[in-house]
Amino acid sequence: MQINIPEVLAEVTAIFQKYERALVENDVALLNELFWDSPLTLRYGIGETHHGCDAIRAYRKTCAPVAPSRILRNSVITTFGRDFATANTEFLPAPAAQRHGRQSQTWVRMPEGWRIVDAHVSWQESSP
Repeated sequence: MQINIPEVLAEVTAIFQKYERALVENDVALLNELFWDSPLTLRYGIGETHHGCDAIRAYRKTCAPVAPSRILRNSVITTFGRDFATANTEFLPAPAAQRHGRQSQTWVRMPEGWRIVDAHVSWQESSP
């Protein structure tokens, strides 16, 4: 299996950045589109657990948007072959934030394009 095939890594990096823009712009339609439309999709949030795409969509209708000042750091995207990837990042909700968050996503190339099949978000109270 090939790791980080350059063109695949570029595709996943672009879709990861597209997701991040949608997140800070609160583009709910695009956020929903980028999750796999399946009852098998999982999202573990800061204080919530979503099993299935319908639960994720219901959450997106009511959740507060992330801060537009959000900053990513230490992002690592790794592709495995041509159809599977992971994206992990740390984020600060604002430049002077005292705590930072962690976000991980599993991306799979579906017939309709790259989709998140699993995601996890958590806080770390003290920065390393």
